[in-house]
Amino acid sequence: MVEPSSSPQDAFQAETPAQKRALSYSNTIHQLFVSVMNEKLPADRIVGEYFRTHKKHGSKDRRVIRESLFALFRWWGWLKKVHTSEQQDASWFASLSLVAELEGHQWSQFSDAWREFANLSPEFSLAPAKHALASISDKCEYLNQQLANISFNDAELLPEWFWQLANVENSDKQAIIEAMCSRPPIWGRAQTITQQQLIESLANDEITAVASEFFDDAVSLGHKSVNLNAITAYQRGKLEIQDLGSQVIGQICAPKADEQWWDTCSGAGGKTLQLRSLMLKQNASAQGSIVSSDIRRKPLEELAKRAKRAGFNGITTAPWKSDDLPVKANAFDGVLVDAPCSCTGTWRRNPDMRWLDDASVVTDKHALQLDILSRSANAVKSQGQLVYATCSLSPIENEQVVNAFLAANPEFELQTVTHPFTGQQAQMLTIWPHEADTDGMFVVKMKKH
Repeated sequence: MVEPSSSPQDAFQAETPAQKRALSYSNTIHQLFVSVMNEKLPADRIVGEYFRTHKKHGSKDRRVIRESLFALFRWWGWLKKVHTSEQQDASWFASLSLVAELEGHQWSQFSDAWREFANLSPEFSLAPAKHALASISDKCEYLNQQLANISFNDAELLPEWFWQLANVENSDKQAIIEAMCSRPPIWGRAQTITQQQLIESLANDEITAVASEFFDDAVSLGHKSVNLNAITAYQRGKLEIQDLGSQVIGQICAPKADEQWWDTCSGAGGKTLQLRSLMLKQNASAQGSIVSSDIRRKPLEELAKRAKRAGFNGITTAPWKSDDLPVKANAFDGVLVDAPCSCTGTWRRNPDMRWLDDASVVTDKHALQLDILSRSANAVKSQGQLVYATCSLSPIENEQVVNAFLAANPEFELQTVTHPFTGQQAQMLTIWPHEADTDGMFVVKMKKH
């Protein structure tokens, strides 16, 4: 637990307008940080609720607060060593000034003030970086120079249990750390229009989008926040926001235009919409259909809204009401099981979760995942496809689940798939975040004899 120490403003007097604003930001960020760590709720949720109830903050204020807060979580593996200081207020300002350097934030008048406050303590003598900190190694070296009495290393940026439970090759370790400590772009997907038509439509709304080199319907919208409801293509169902790693799953499913598919754990239906979009790309009159299921009704209601916005027919919902299948057995050409998981592959977007969770988020889900996969497999008809996917990077949730399933269900056989980013052939495919600036994913495709 993070102790809700007295407000940093209590110990420091602001003399300039910049210092006053810096103190105000510091107090807000401190309040939000403590709330996230103590309540163990997603930072996005806590920040969103804070801004809904505190309308006083303009867009620039929100950006400073939000980006500084998430940067603290991104670098907390290092900063928690700084923040163990007895000088709580000074160490808090040190942490804020250091993340501004590590992230290259542009609000130097505030980060300078935070550094000045930190340096009032004899414990700190921080200075700005002499050059841009381009790599994790640069950042680590900077911290080791600034805080010579503390030792920092790259692997600390992810919790120790992650390294124990993820099957990471030593040769990939540095690249994974680099990816996990950077923000991925906003990835989108074109629906019922071409990639180029989507890029042109976004340009009309003053949003620069770049075509993906891997999928002909995917685009990157860059790193700036966007107001989706102000985007014409989104309003008309021509744009869906979906990470490129997530899009791999639908591409591996590769549904044919007239097939019947079941998305067993659909949530709000991002992959359901992708499957239908892929069908319609093959044939605008595609007779295929998708049934989407989830134990929660609200996400299914959201899916219905999204499908209506896109003008998609052929999508129905069937909520899980018990352990019994909500659909007919042996009835589907394809079944997608996007199983509940630890979500370690999405830590780039949710850096707080790596410090809120512990190893149990990985180790506790194997039985549930195997159970969902085993029950869902009953809906696959002969010669049909079964796709299992997670956004986890641990073999416990991935390969071990699949191997246990195959051992008990010999009528299913692994299929060889092509890694869309590297071109390598594999039967169990892990998408690592550094391979194409995406979230991490795992997927296998099986065929029923």
